[in-house]
Amino acid sequence: MSTRGHSTGNDQVPLGDFGAEEFYDEDDIEELGDAGLTPEEIAAFDDGALAEDEELRLIDERRRASRGGEDDPHVDSGQRLQKVLAHAGVASRRACEVIIAAGRVSVDGVVVTEVGVRVDPLTQEIRVDGSRILTNPDVITVLLHKPAGVVTTMEDPQGRTTVAELAERYVAEHADEIDHPESVRLVHVGRLDAETEGLILLSNDGDLSHRLMHPSYEISKTYVAIVEGEVEHWVPRKLKRGIELEDGPAQADRVVVKDSGPAGSIIEITLHSGKNRIVRRMLDAVGHPVIRLSRTRLGPLALGSLKPGAMRALTAEEVAALQKEVGL
Repeated sequence: MSTRGHSTGNDQVPLGDFGAEEFYDEDDIEELGDAGLTPEEIAAFDDGALAEDEELRLIDERRRASRGGEDDPHVDSGQRLQKVLAHAGVASRRACEVIIAAGRVSVDGVVVTEVGVRVDPLTQEIRVDGSRILTNPDVITVLLHKPAGVVTTMEDPQGRTTVAELAERYVAEHADEIDHPESVRLVHVGRLDAETEGLILLSNDGDLSHRLMHPSYEISKTYVAIVEGEVEHWVPRKLKRGIELEDGPAQADRVVVKDSGPAGSIIEITLHSGKNRIVRRMLDAVGHPVIRLSRTRLGPLALGSLKPGAMRALTAEEVAALQKEVGL
């Protein structure tokens, strides 16, 4: 059996004569132990991993190499970059080593190609193919199906239920999935008026929240409205051409009449504007006051089958899609 450089003289020392610390970090031991692997499977895992002496050699080469004045992202006390990427859901650790070697990963703006680099996942910005990777488990974005009657504020003097209370409930219910739940405070991203239902985000990701709320990064929003009266054929065309409201022009990107009759109609409308109560005001302006309104999509995100009051964390793919939408 190969000992990967741990033999003395010509003797080969069996793997069992060494403590596991000779081969793994403490967090590796915990991870492998949790997986319930047999000693043989652990040995096979070790054979496929980068040897410690090879890793040290790569680190030394990196330290000797000139970076042209760029800051070195290596943190001696940090975690191996490939492990951080794997834990963030990018790919398996082996696949992450290949991604790093291919020059597809940057840390704090510096392209890293050496798999031995160690980083601090809580403080450093890590990107793969230009996309930001969230490596801090305390940074969370949650999709909420806001019920009608819940106000989009952090507190309400009238005593109504707020999205802040729902955010606190989410953190409490998922405390075991968060490293420091006591310090996590989710805030609403944008607003929905009290009687409007549907998709709204709760997040403590400052960069993403800022972009999503900034006027220059307005992303598409889709609403389904139940309105008074039967919608005539000219209404969708007028909404798409644009109408003049008291605070300026407003225009829909897409309007679909789902159902229409004398008792009322169902309209789906997509637009980019983030003006206050914009959908209600536009539909009122064409003679169809809103009876009920729900936001069903926000950019690449869909409400789907999520029930009113229910919440779920965004997947890594959804976060990446949102980041792409706002240029992060």
